[in-house]
Amino acid sequence: MATVTALKSAPDTPLLEVDGVSLEYRTPARVVRATHQVSLNVFEADRFVLLGASGCGKSTLLKAMAGFIAPVEGEIRIAGRKVTQPGPDRIVVFQEFDQLPPWKTVLDNVAFPLLASRTLGKQEAHERALHYLDKVGLSAFAKAYPNTLSGGMKQRVAIARALAMQPKVLLMDEPFAALDALTRRKMQEELLALWDEVRFTLVFVTHSIEEALVVGNRIGLLSPHPGRVRAEINSHDFGMHSQGGAEFQAAAQRIHRLLFNEEVDGSPTPANELPRKIA
Repeated sequence: MATVTALKSAPDTPLLEVDGVSLEYRTPARVVRATHQVSLNVFEADRFVLLGASGCGKSTLLKAMAGFIAPVEGEIRIAGRKVTQPGPDRIVVFQEFDQLPPWKTVLDNVAFPLLASRTLGKQEAHERALHYLDKVGLSAFAKAYPNTLSGGMKQRVAIARALAMQPKVLLMDEPFAALDALTRRKMQEELLALWDEVRFTLVFVTHSIEEALVVGNRIGLLSPHPGRVRAEINSHDFGMHSQGGAEFQAAAQRIHRLLFNEEVDGSPTPANELPRKIA
């Protein structure tokens, strides 16, 4: 039976550090600054959500955490070491759920990265793949092909494939955005149930305030373009059961005001405010 590799960082030591990171990209006309001097820490077993409006640089920041984009200022560290390129310690699950080679079975799709990276031999790779397919409730579909799966099932296969690599950090870029509302809610439930069992470290990008409160235990709010850290919210008290409640709705409204620098409690919100917990 496959097991989850224990992480060695101390609980009070950040596993992932983003230290004054500014990111830029080129267009035909000019250089655009996507984020400006962003700093945040992610700890072992955190469910850290990057929340902001479209265009605030949150997906660009996630790609930089993965090592696909180099900062023009600041640095990103994983377990104390500077991130300079992609690596198996950081696995990304993208928004597009149809990212599985159609000629491979579900089992082979999950095992493929383990074999390609020479992490495990074929038998061990298949054993670990089956272990994580069971975790996402798809062991009965191990011999199926992707074209027989629904969108939500394909996304669960992608999550199993990522977790099978046993990364230090799982990076998810709006993974449920393309799903219908009912499937999206179901996937949120399944992700949280999986986290309860495996306790992986998660960085999750979304532009949905409600999804951020449900999925995250900590939320980093990014201002509109270029993205800056506007606030950090402790959201441990909220979950699937909270939706629709008065406290949940009040928290969502306060986050909206913080995101767009509107008045909170009758006074303007400074752009550098860093509240630790929603009242």
